[in-house]
Amino acid sequence: MNPGIDITQFDQGVRVQDDLFRHVNGPWLRDAPIAPDRATAGSFVALVDEAEVTVRRIIEACVAGEVEDETGEADKIGDLYTSFLDPDRIEALGATPLADDLDRISRVSEIDEFVGLLGDLERTGTRGVIGLYVAPDRGRPDRYVTHVFQGGLSLPDESYYSGDDSAELRAAFVEHVATMLDLAGLEDAAGRAANVLDLETALAEHHWDRVACRDAQKTYNLLTRPDLQALVPTFDLARWAEAGDVPDAALAEVVLAQPSFLSGLEQLLTVDRLPDWLDWLRWQVVHSSAPYLSDAFVEANFEFYGRTLSGTDELRPRWKRAVGFVESAMGEAVGRLYVRTEYPPESRARMDDLIAHLIEAYRQSITELPWMSDETKARALEKLEAFTPKIGHPERFKSYADLVTDPTDLLGNARRSLAVETARELAKIGSPIDRDEWYMTPQTVNAYYNPTMNEIVFPAAILQPPFFHADADDAVNYGAIGAVIGHEIGHGFDDQGSHYDGTGALRNWWTDADRAAFDELTSALVAQYDGLTPEGVDGRTVNGALTIGENIGDLGGLSIAHRAFRLTEPADEPVDGLTPDQRFFISWAQAWQSKVRPAETLRRLTVDPHSPPEFRCNQVVRNLDAFYDAFDVTPDDALWLDPELRVTVWSS
Repeated sequence: MNPGIDITQFDQGVRVQDDLFRHVNGPWLRDAPIAPDRATAGSFVALVDEAEVTVRRIIEACVAGEVEDETGEADKIGDLYTSFLDPDRIEALGATPLADDLDRISRVSEIDEFVGLLGDLERTGTRGVIGLYVAPDRGRPDRYVTHVFQGGLSLPDESYYSGDDSAELRAAFVEHVATMLDLAGLEDAAGRAANVLDLETALAEHHWDRVACRDAQKTYNLLTRPDLQALVPTFDLARWAEAGDVPDAALAEVVLAQPSFLSGLEQLLTVDRLPDWLDWLRWQVVHSSAPYLSDAFVEANFEFYGRTLSGTDELRPRWKRAVGFVESAMGEAVGRLYVRTEYPPESRARMDDLIAHLIEAYRQSITELPWMSDETKARALEKLEAFTPKIGHPERFKSYADLVTDPTDLLGNARRSLAVETARELAKIGSPIDRDEWYMTPQTVNAYYNPTMNEIVFPAAILQPPFFHADADDAVNYGAIGAVIGHEIGHGFDDQGSHYDGTGALRNWWTDADRAAFDELTSALVAQYDGLTPEGVDGRTVNGALTIGENIGDLGGLSIAHRAFRLTEPADEPVDGLTPDQRFFISWAQAWQSKVRPAETLRRLTVDPHSPPEFRCNQVVRNLDAFYDAFDVTPDDALWLDPELRVTVWSS
C-alpha cells in the first residue's frame, strides 16, 4: 500500500501544534518556485498542469488524425488547435479582424442603435453591460429560466474604481486601454481610454458588492418582461433581443439578480453619454478579441491582466493557451476522449464508498445537533437523502455538431464557438431539466455543489494524489478527497445553500429559532476570519463575510470527513510513527500545499470567496477538538483556540 505521506518532506523546525500548514509544507513553501507563467503553485496547480499535458497529447492526436471518433468532433478539435498554432497567419492579419466591428460602432448615432449593436456583438462573445445565463428557476427548479445580472466592468471588482488604494491600478488600466485602442488603429486612444474609465466608474457606483451578490434571497427577483423593461426603459429589450437572436420565450420571465443596477444603468443611457458608450464598446470588442489577435495585442493584454493584476512574470506558452482555447470551445468533446484512458473503474468504486460514509456521517451529525430542532432536522435529513453525487464524467456528452471550424480562422472559431454555446443555453427555455448536465469537464481539477439540482460533482481529474490515492489507506483519502466531498455536501447547508430544500427550491425550511442559532454560529466564524492577514500583504485581512460559505464548507467538510473516517473503524497502528488521526490531518494539510504571488493574493482578498490556503488549513483545524486530541495541542501552542471560541457547525 502507498502510504501517501512522506514524512521526510516535513519541516521539523515548525511544530505541528503551532502551524500545521508550515510543518507539513515548510520545505516546499521555501524551495518550490512559482512557474513564471503562473500566479500560484501547489497541489491544485500541479494537477492542472498534469491534466493540461494529457489534454495536449489527446489534442495533438486529433490533429494527426490518430483518434477513432465517429462523431467527427476529433477533426474539429484539430481545427481549433491548428488555428491557434498559426502565428504567421495571425501576425499577418494584425488588427484587421476588428475592422468590421469597429466600423459598425462608428456608424451608431442613437442609443437604440447602440443597444441593438450591443446585442449582436454579445452573441459572439463581446461582453455586454448586462449578463445573461439560463439555469433552473430557484423558485421552481423544475423549469429553466433566464437569469440577468449586472455587468459592464473591466476591473475585477467595483471596489477597484474608488479609493486611494486602487489609484495606481486605475491609472495602469487607462494606460492599458489606450494601448489596446491604439493597436486597433483608433485615434485619440488616450482620450477614449479616459472615457472608458469614467463610464465604468459610474457603472461601478450601481454595482452590488460581492457579499450582497451571495445572498440567495435578495438576488432572486422574478420579473415579467414588462417589469424588466420598466426598470431600464431606454434599453430597448426588443431591439437588443432581436439583434442577439434571443427568443421571446427567454425573456418572458427572468430572474434579476440586482434590480438597482438596472435602475442605475437607466440614468447613464443618455444621448450626451453616447460617445462614452461607443468608446466603451470599442474597448469591449478589442478586449474580447485580444487573445486571438497578433502578439502585440496578446502581450499588451497579458501585461495588464497577467503581470499588473496577478504579478505573473511570463505569458503562458502558445501551446498552453491553445489547449485552453480548445477546452473552452469543445471541453466535453475533449473530456469524452480524456476519460477513455484517464479514469479507471476502481476510482469510481472507491469514491462511491467514500461518499456513502460521508452521507452517513452527515446523517448522524444532523441527528445529534444540539442547536437544531427536530422539525428542522427532519427537513435537513430529507435534503441529505435527496443528494445526487456525480463522479468522473457525464453519462451523456454535449454534441458539437453545430460548430463550424476552420483551421485558418482563429477569431472566427472563437466567435462561432461562443455563438453555439449561447444557442445551446437559450434552447433550454421550455425544455425539461437536464439532470445529466455537468458544469465542469472531466479534465477539470475542481468540484462543485449545485443547489438547484441538489447535487455534488467530482470530475475525474481531481481524483488523483494528493486528493485521492487509489492505493493509500483511508486516513489519507478521508483527510483529502473525503474533506473535499464533505465540503461540497456542506454547501447544501451553508449560509446560502441552506435556503434551498431537497428539491432544489429556494424555500425556507428552517424554524426561526434554528436559523438564529445557525446565524450566531456563522457570525462567530466570520469574526475569526476577519482577523486573519495572509503572509506578504501587510494591512489586508480576509473578508469573513465574503468567504463565509467556503469557510463553512471547509469546517464542515473536514469535521464530517473525520467522522466518516472513524466509521471505517481504522486500525490504531501507526504508520511512520503517525497515528491514523494524525495522518488524517496531515493529509488535509498536504491538500492545501500552495503559494500565491503577493499581487494575486491582494486580488483574491477582494474577489475570491475562498480564504488563502494557509487559513483553509490552519484556521479550520483550530476549531476541531479531534485535532487537539490527535496532537496533544495545549494552551501554550499557537494553534490553540479556547474551547468556548471554537465553532462547531456539524459535529465530528
